[in-house]
Amino acid sequence: MAISLPWTHPQSQPHPRKGPRVAVRGKLTVLTLAAATYFMVSGGPYGLEDVVQMAGYAGAIAIILLTPLLWSVPTAMMVSELSSAIPEEGGFYIWVRRGLGPFWGYQETWLSLAGSIFEMALYPTLFVDYLGHFAPALTSGHRAIIIELALIVICTLWNLWGTRAVGEGSVWMSVALLVPFVVLVVLGLASHPSAGTVSAAHPAIPHADILGGILVAMWNYMGWDNTSTVAEEVVRPQRTFPLVMLLTVTFITVSYVLPVAAAAHAGVSPLGWSTGGWVDVGRAIGGNWLSIALAVGGAIGAIGTFNALTLSFSRLPLVMAQDGYLPKIFARTSARTGMPVVAITACAIGWAACLFLNFEHLVIMDVLLTGMSILLEFWALIGLRIREPNLARPYRVPGGLIGVTLLGLPPLALMIAALVRNHTEKIGSVSSLAVGLVLIALGPVFYFLSRPRRSRFNGGD
Repeated sequence: MAISLPWTHPQSQPHPRKGPRVAVRGKLTVLTLAAATYFMVSGGPYGLEDVVQMAGYAGAIAIILLTPLLWSVPTAMMVSELSSAIPEEGGFYIWVRRGLGPFWGYQETWLSLAGSIFEMALYPTLFVDYLGHFAPALTSGHRAIIIELALIVICTLWNLWGTRAVGEGSVWMSVALLVPFVVLVVLGLASHPSAGTVSAAHPAIPHADILGGILVAMWNYMGWDNTSTVAEEVVRPQRTFPLVMLLTVTFITVSYVLPVAAAAHAGVSPLGWSTGGWVDVGRAIGGNWLSIALAVGGAIGAIGTFNALTLSFSRLPLVMAQDGYLPKIFARTSARTGMPVVAITACAIGWAACLFLNFEHLVIMDVLLTGMSILLEFWALIGLRIREPNLARPYRVPGGLIGVTLLGLPPLALMIAALVRNHTEKIGSVSSLAVGLVLIALGPVFYFLSRPRRSRFNGGD
């Protein structure tokens, strides 16, 4: 896909605006933003089970360590520079619009929202999976979909309560879900399995799927840019964002590696791992009480991630409405909390529509669409270095223009690998790649359809 950088065209200049996008009553600090970032990206080691199943312990640990170097670190560095330089509500939409022009800014938002439809359906599904491990009767039949819808409603109401409520809730939920893993790591590493048990726990994985494991790991390490959409709701964003990126990249990587290493050391075979498998690992290492604690932690992680991402994604319809691409009703905010009421509610309704898809299909579509939006952000990083060389950058990616160009190459390579891995996957009878390409192609269509509305709001592009 060729990208033109319309530096000289007056229509590509960002539209001036007065004052903040939202008037927020409570802001995010380093601690609460770090907790929200943790859930936007991770929500705990849940989801890594498929990586172990596909690649075995040695392969999984290698993937868990390599993926952040090629995917998370470059993305976190990009987010640190752009969030600290342009701490505006809407985050990555503003970056791409200013760096590449309004057309690509619209595509950035379209790809992110389209990807969110698939991503946000993952967490109610994971919640039911973990709940079903210790209460299978509760999640059987139609009860599963009722519980999933209830989770969406609860998180929607939580977000309507305010930004501070989401941030503080994320702190407590992160503690609650991580405590069982701390226990699992201590028990697993302190165990003394026999040589035969350890040997049996490391069998050769038949038909190892390394690319598939990398794809799932990309999903487990994806979401660093989501914090940027609430930049105006952060205390001292120029200082806070780079610090939070550094802390969370390190913490998430460690929180992934240690539990997997502990399970390997304890002699748990990787062959039986599947989605929700941490419950079985906990039972093998610590007994039923740890199994139940990990199941509860998985449910908490699903709620926390869905809750934090609702905070992020709901800001996109808000800023798009303020810029005239959506009806003005999406810009309506609560007089009490400043939260975008209509945008949050509309997003929740859209996310409920994909609850019927299975885990792998949701991950594939999410990585394809959201991954494309992340690549646009890297190109915007280059565009802004050229277009706005004098922009104050409290954090700057080293190496000048060459440095920011090289920074985007590893994520691009991983996206190409993901496309190669998934080009034959199907959703029903239709290729998942074809579905993704159709959704990508709809972005330009909707952009041009929205131009008359934008002309009425802002006097044209």
